Amino acid sequence: MLKVLIKKQLAEVFKSYFFDAKKNKMRSKAAIAGWFVFFAVVMVGFLGGLFSFLAFSICGSFVAAGMGWMYFLMLGGIAIVLGAFGSVFNTYSGLYLAKDNDLMLSLPIPVRYIMASRLINVYLMGTLYSATVFIPTPIVYWIVAGITASRVVCGIIMFLAISIIVMILSCLLGWVVAKVSLKLKNKSFISVIIALVFFGAYYFLYFKANGFIRELIMNAETYAERIKGAAYALFLFGRMGEGAWIPTLITFAAALAVFALVWYLMSRSFISIATDAGKTEKVKYVEKTARQKSVFGAFLGKEFGRFTKSPSYMLNCGLGVLLLPAGGVLMLIKGAQVCETIEKVFETKPGSAAAFVCAVLCMVAAMNDMAAPSVSLEGKSIWIPQSLPINPGTALRAKAALQIILTGIPMFFAAVCTALVVNASVAVKLLICVLSLSYVLFSAFCETAINLKMPVMSWTSEIAPIKQSGAVMLSLFGGWAVSLALCGIYLLVGYKLGAALYLSIWTVLFLVGSLVVLRWLDKTGSRIFANL
Repeated sequence: MLKVLIKKQLAEVFKSYFFDAKKNKMRSKAAIAGWFVFFAVVMVGFLGGLFSFLAFSICGSFVAAGMGWMYFLMLGGIAIVLGAFGSVFNTYSGLYLAKDNDLMLSLPIPVRYIMASRLINVYLMGTLYSATVFIPTPIVYWIVAGITASRVVCGIIMFLAISIIVMILSCLLGWVVAKVSLKLKNKSFISVIIALVFFGAYYFLYFKANGFIRELIMNAETYAERIKGAAYALFLFGRMGEGAWIPTLITFAAALAVFALVWYLMSRSFISIATDAGKTEKVKYVEKTARQKSVFGAFLGKEFGRFTKSPSYMLNCGLGVLLLPAGGVLMLIKGAQVCETIEKVFETKPGSAAAFVCAVLCMVAAMNDMAAPSVSLEGKSIWIPQSLPINPGTALRAKAALQIILTGIPMFFAAVCTALVVNASVAVKLLICVLSLSYVLFSAFCETAINLKMPVMSWTSEIAPIKQSGAVMLSLFGGWAVSLALCGIYLLVGYKLGAALYLSIWTVLFLVGSLVVLRWLDKTGSRIFANL
């Protein structure tokens, strides 16, 4: 029974490798093999190669200083962090709050088997992430410092200890996330916030990593004395990699003991978390008059509801909502220096800064592509708007309006902030704002039209139309191509016209293009939508 449950858990993790959610059918054997090869290339080739390079670059310095344990401590710590955070969301959704909890607990299967199968899944996923960091670590050390039997055996035990620590942290962090999520009302926004915080922390650490490693190497002896004095357990952890038997046995035994405690605590709380329906409130009925909405308003409300209830939709298609205001604030702080530098670099082509900032604003706005998968997201429910006695063009306008509103408001703020710091005439400053907003209109209507021509209606997961559809890819890269063309043409020949006239031409093109595409949506697009 346990073997069957483990196989089920692994099948859920790698479901997308075997099943094409976009086409709603199993993949061919060649496609399955291709996906696994791609996975191996990313995990082993890219990540493994990256950390192998890191190990080679720092190992010699630590070994020469007689502090090989700090080398293992640093890379072992990175392996633990990557493994824990790489599997924490899998723990949250796969261990505690799995969608099949009610079904599994209703079957005559011992709860310990269900827990064990899910824990093994957590263990394997965490080990997979941490292995990309740690496997090159002892190999590089053996090459630099020499290989002995004790170093090999202790290195293997250290890897096992790291995998156990990763599982412990994943279980604890997953438990916290599960408990918090049960108390929340709007889980979609919380999921987005957590993801953004994680991405922000990742990129902050990534850009700070080189400086931290350089400082650590330069002051290795100072940090080593502090660790031995204040955190002796970390010293013992690092000594495992050097082949020290006593630290290896102590650390491994401690990891097993902590895991036994975690298993005991989980066995006592697993049922309560798995069967918890979440926070519910009693709502007292209060009679009030319902406000009638227009047809367009009702469709627009439906589009907003779909967007705000889907973390995947918000994260993948609405990142520009945050980046545009952030960019505007950044321009107020550093924009004047940036624009001055651009003008100096292209001093023979005056007005280049205005073209550059317009291109950047449009490029960031292109990251908002809510309209690109909006038709596809109707999926099998598209018969509902098709059956209503309304003009299909109204539904299409509402889909474009969602993107116009969510992109236009932050774009206006960013464009005003940018115009304030650009050293240009009043006309150019106004054109920066008008051009940016006209691009928002043009991109929203065009992406709706692209999705009508490239719909993905047969899907089992909304990730298929949101991340894997041709409409989204074409909209994103097409928007970036337009942005690059706006700047590139100016640098080639547009500067001869002057910034004001050049930006005016692009503004007119965007506005005329918006009217043409809108007319197409109202006529031809409506017929296509009605027959999907």
